[in-house]
Amino acid sequence: MEYKLIENTDGNRFEMHIDGFVPYIEYTLKADKIYLNHTIVPKELGGRGIGSALVKQTLEILQNRKMKVVPVCSFVEAYINKHPEWKVVL
Repeated sequence: MEYKLIENTDGNRFEMHIDGFVPYIEYTLKADKIYLNHTIVPKELGGRGIGSALVKQTLEILQNRKMKVVPVCSFVEAYINKHPEWKVVL
């Protein structure tokens, strides 16, 4: 299933709205880099691949914007290590 990613610039996060829950990646912008600080997926949505979809779609947007990503969040870092094609955004 494809989930729609929304950028909430006021909250500094990329988020999805699924079944009344809001999984998200919180970020910080500094100069020409974006720091992906935290990935939160409510436990009620666990095991559905939502965290991976969230990271993938976020990285796609940032790559299109030609932004350099700093994966502070261990989940984002693990996703990039598992999918080395994303190392180009680092």
